[in-house]
Formats: sequence, C-alpha cells, structure tokens
Amino acid sequence: MTLAAIQFPIIDPIIFSIGPIALRWYGFMYLIGFILAMVIANKAADKSNGLWSRDQVSDLLFYGFLGVILGGRIGYVLFYNFDYFLSDPIYLFKIWTGGMSFHGGLLGVITAIALFARKEKKSFLQVGDFVAPLVPLGLGAGRIGNFINAELWGRQTDVSWAMIFPTDPLGLPRHPSQLYEFFLEGLVLFLIIYFVGKKTKAIGVASGLFLAGYGLFRLTIEFFREPDAHLGFYFSFISMGQMLSLPMVIIGVGLIIWGLNNSQPIVSNSKKNKSSAK
Repeated sequence: MTLAAIQFPIIDPIIFSIGPIALRWYGFMYLIGFILAMVIANKAADKSNGLWSRDQVSDLLFYGFLGVILGGRIGYVLFYNFDYFLSDPIYLFKIWTGGMSFHGGLLGVITAIALFARKEKKSFLQVGDFVAPLVPLGLGAGRIGNFINAELWGRQTDVSWAMIFPTDPLGLPRHPSQLYEFFLEGLVLFLIIYFVGKKTKAIGVASGLFLAGYGLFRLTIEFFREPDAHLGFYFSFISMGQMLSLPMVIIGVGLIIWGLNNSQPIVSNSKKNKSSAK
C-alpha cells in the first residue's frame, strides 16, 4: 500500500447563511440538477409538435420532486435502517437527520409517473421515456454534492488518485467513488439515452436504457464504494446497492427488447390531426 494519497480539503458544507437560513452545497447541487432537467424538458416539449406543453412539464417535475423526496426517504428507512425504524417509527419523519435512497426515490418517481400519466391520459412508458433523459444529470449533480460533503467515499485502495477524506475516522486512502458515480451514472448515462433517443423513438427504449444503464453502472461502482457500516455485505460479497440494482438491469433490458421489437414510435397531435383531415 502506497503512502502517497491526495488529501481531500475540508470544505464548509454551507455556502452562505443569513440568520437561520443556510444554502448548503448538497442542496445547491440538486437545485442545479433540477434546473437542468427543467431546461431540457422545456426544450423537448417545444419540439414535440404539441405532444407536450410547458405546463405539463411543470406539473410533471412537481410530481417527480415529491416522488424523489418521499420515496427517497421511505426507501432509505426501509432498505437501510429498517431495524432502527422498528424501534423508533418516528425516525421516518426525521428528515433533518439525513438519509435518502436512490432506489426508494426511483420507486417514488415511478409512482409519480403513473399518477401523472393517468391524469394527463398518456401511457406510462410515454411519460417514462420523457423523464428518462432528465434524471442522470440530477443524479450526477447529487454525486458532486456527496463529494463536496466528503461522504459515501470508496473502499481502501493504492491507486495514484486515492484520496484521504477528512470524514473517514480511519484516515485511509480511498477510491473517490462519488466521482466515478458522477461520471458513469450522470454524464455517460445521459449521453447514452440522449444519442440513442435520436436514433429511435420506439416507446420504452429510453426508460429501459435508464434502468439497465444505471443498474449496470451502480453494480460496477459498488465494488469500489465502501458499503454502509451497519449493513456490510450480504453473502460476504454483495452490497445492498447491488441487490437493489440487479432487478433494474433485468427489467431495463427487457424493456429495450420489447420496445425495439413491438413498440411503435409516438405520433404527435399535429400529425394525428393531419391524418384525420385527409
């Protein structure tokens, strides 16, 4: 094990504060992700030939925001701290203590998509495909927030870019796994969905790409990320994150195959009107 490692600087998690109100880096990064999602979604709506409106985008993002917050918190408590929840059910509502789960947030967003689709009389996969390209950049921004907070660091390593995080009580050189997640789950996944989306408009493909892509990247990165101390490994080699990501890969691949073989491209409202006028 090499003694050389990058010393991670101690960064104040609060950007600035005015009285009791404080802007934190973690929340700021998620705000950036939300703004990016809104910009991309509005541009997609403008180019949808009447299939989507900006008002629908605003409603969808609101539904999605609630899904992320509620699902993320409930998922964290049930997936990662269920025993603690049984001893103190009020813990579920103690959001200020921290703790959010991506997989719980995903289930929350899926629920939000289903409710929105029913309200707007759109198909579930049609809404899911619209949402799929919006999520990775928000995830990537959140991982940068994790990195700035020096949390969710990786396993011990001797690679030349290993970092010593000030929050690590052992002071070991570790993988900066937050940056791995930013690159793969954020940037790379967004580019995959974006460019494949330009090649095919088959319903279900974008949703499948997101599920399979994120699941595969998370499965891989978990081999470099330190597991939760109170959970450790299951069967001595697999983490909770990997167990929750494996079904995403299976369902995602199934959606892609189904979409390419059976689904038809979405037809815009304007094209429907032209067809009916003939």
